[in-house]
Amino acid sequence: MKAVVVGAGIGGLCTAAGLSSSGADVTLLERASEVRGGGSGLSLFGNGLRALESLGLRSVVPDAREVSPTLNGTRRPDGRWLTRFDPAAIADLRVVRRSDLHEALLGRLGSGVEVRTGTGVREVHDRTVRLDDDTTIDGCDLIVGADGLRSRVRPAVTLDPGAAYAGYVAWRAITARPVDLDAAGETMGRGQRFGIAPLPDGHVYWFAAVNYDKGADTGGFDEVRQRFSSWHAPIGEVLDATDPADVGVLPIEQLARPLAAFVRGRCVLVGDAAHAMTPNLGQGANQAMEDAATLTALLRGAGQDVDDALRTYDRLRRRRTQRIARQASAVGRVGQWQSAPAVRLRDLAMRAAPDAVLNGQLRRIQDWQPPVR
Repeated sequence: MKAVVVGAGIGGLCTAAGLSSSGADVTLLERASEVRGGGSGLSLFGNGLRALESLGLRSVVPDAREVSPTLNGTRRPDGRWLTRFDPAAIADLRVVRRSDLHEALLGRLGSGVEVRTGTGVREVHDRTVRLDDDTTIDGCDLIVGADGLRSRVRPAVTLDPGAAYAGYVAWRAITARPVDLDAAGETMGRGQRFGIAPLPDGHVYWFAAVNYDKGADTGGFDEVRQRFSSWHAPIGEVLDATDPADVGVLPIEQLARPLAAFVRGRCVLVGDAAHAMTPNLGQGANQAMEDAATLTALLRGAGQDVDDALRTYDRLRRRRTQRIARQASAVGRVGQWQSAPAVRLRDLAMRAAPDAVLNGQLRRIQDWQPPVR
């Protein structure tokens, strides 16, 4: 099989590695001049780890201590707990540096993968990929769009709804030094949230989400400190341990509408190209890994019936990912409520909800196994 994978993010690397391990000749196209991971921290849940195991890539995530030494859940800015997670519900959770994971996945690509950097895709038609330099790659048995929210492959599969702004921005960073934590999780205020999670080396991955009008200029790290330093410990200490140069800020976006299809002919979408979602459940990368594992497993067992395998992929992955995307969007909207009455109602409802219900929801999201054909 001659396969072209467009985009060398986490989803693209997993897909390229999986297809190559199944005997495909894979060309991996990356628009940037080099393949490298950006961002800061990343949460990998049980479903993502099982996807990596299915792909033969589980070793790229070393075993590590639990994400929180004692408590994990949701708090108010004064530190009062609203919800607490059962440690068993997040026993498989691993928090890693995105750049480390990206580098490890890149190192696991087999000799059957040709990586071409500085290679942008202009359009895809039938089994042909046209590049920005007007050259083409013809006769593709499979074209995989793993090129993110603004995918160039997506229009070849279905009507492209474009991106939609979720109404808030997020700053993210990893502390420059270790910080002792006795708890982790997310704190919800009025129109703003702050989350913390320790890495295996004791450094802390954090994010801050704040409502902003679309297109408005966002403040820098000083604004984060001004907004959140007075919140409960150890948020102030986490910010003090952060190098301002390491802080990134981005608007939170998602697909404007769910896609009608992930597959058309021999073109297939994975990751954000298929189901870009808000990060509120920490499932974006995990779902991209599931996509790669599902596609690889179905094609491995397909024999000559590749088209049937792709139809099964479309059915399985659209239903699950679009449900999780809706849940993530809803969690973000509620978490970013700004009016005082709405926030009081939210906090009362969260305190009243049995922790078992919330833990059950978290377990259901992680309840996934690769398909068997």
